[in-house]
Amino acid sequence: MAGRSTGLTGWLARRTSTQLAAAMGVLSALALSGSLLITGAAVRMDQREKAALAALDDYSAMVTKLGSETSLSAERLTEADAAWLSAWLSAFQSGPARDAGTLEETCRTGRGGAGVRFIRAPVGKPAGLAALDAIRGERAGRLGKDVYVVRLDRGVLCPSRSVEVVVVRRTFGALDIAVGRTVDRSGRAWGWAVAAVIATGLLLLVIGLAAAAVARRRLTGAVTEVSRALDRAAVGDFSVRAPETAVAPELTELTGHVNRTLDRLDELLSWLRDSADQLAHDFRTPLARASVRLERLRASATTPEARKLIDEARSDLAEITRSMNETMALRDGEAWAFESVRLDELAAQAAELYQPLAEESAVAIRVEAEPVSVLGVRSLLQRAVTNLVDNAIKFSPPGGVVTLRASVEDGRPILSVADQGPGFASDRQTGAPPPADGRESHGMGLAFVRAILKRHGAVMTVDDGRPGAVVTARFSR
Repeated sequence: MAGRSTGLTGWLARRTSTQLAAAMGVLSALALSGSLLITGAAVRMDQREKAALAALDDYSAMVTKLGSETSLSAERLTEADAAWLSAWLSAFQSGPARDAGTLEETCRTGRGGAGVRFIRAPVGKPAGLAALDAIRGERAGRLGKDVYVVRLDRGVLCPSRSVEVVVVRRTFGALDIAVGRTVDRSGRAWGWAVAAVIATGLLLLVIGLAAAAVARRRLTGAVTEVSRALDRAAVGDFSVRAPETAVAPELTELTGHVNRTLDRLDELLSWLRDSADQLAHDFRTPLARASVRLERLRASATTPEARKLIDEARSDLAEITRSMNETMALRDGEAWAFESVRLDELAAQAAELYQPLAEESAVAIRVEAEPVSVLGVRSLLQRAVTNLVDNAIKFSPPGGVVTLRASVEDGRPILSVADQGPGFASDRQTGAPPPADGRESHGMGLAFVRAILKRHGAVMTVDDGRPGAVVTARFSR
């Protein structure tokens, strides 16, 4: 039982509200149909019992009448008696007039109550409806002794409809007598009641399905609004909020939690941006002062070694300033507005931009690209690509080739930059610090590139190009 209960609970948990509502509507319709079938069967049995009682009354009346008119033993029955019985049966055919319907009414409306008879004597021709004797029917012991339910097909009794008859078959003297009454199919009042219940059930089913469709549409709309707010937040736009009311009351609590979470995230990101602004301000002033002092120191330097050391220090300060500026770009407003960006165009633009530098270094740039787009921030992706191309040219030997590729692999956009420089050690691919000589390619700015790609939902990998290194960005969208 516990296993079955768990299975049922799990099955219900996997169903949507619309599916459950539709299932409840269908089950309600099935239950209503089942109750109608059971009630209909009970009413039909009641109608058969009424027809059986009427047929037994008719039989008793016939036997009483026949017993008072003549002796019907086989020895004394003649052809004239048989003819008299046929004429007498024609007069008796309609049965007692107190509550019996006529055959014409039965055939026209299907209502029950009409009487049918059959008598067969040892001599002469049988009289009445021969089908009552020819069609044996189904014995109905619960309705009475020698009682049968006979179905007369269309054309046997009525030309345009089939009729069900409850028949009493007994022998009286030398006569075989069959007396029957037609069965009311359901009763006029019951027929109207069944029609009303069926119509009501169908109306309720339609209303239930319509309500389920409206609920599904409303829930779908509410979920879409929540998803839109979360999608915008995923790309850094916290200006959109999910509507908390008037869409789907069932999701009011959820949308409230989502909006409060987005508010908190927006607040934290604002605090981080403000902190970054303050840190940048605190760093820019000392860096600027250091650059000015190095410039003055270089002007007073008297030896080549001193000037070289000063130039290297100035270059380090410039790299620090550049890294800080690139880091600040990640928190600026431009980092939060996504659009469709063509990777093949970025590769071509970067190659064109660095062509003069490549010719100066005797390095060739080759672009192998097919049209492919991603969702991202154009300026940040441009910086990432130019950063990689700059490093690739800087560390490629004379006569080397830098190759930019943009394509689609396994349904995912791919952008890669390959060079023929000293390569990238395996321990550096996991984020290890660069060696002291700093002569490995892709060391400078790699963290910035990785941060940009992560911001765009991309994964960056560095592979051994033998020679050189291949930096690949695999985007998810």
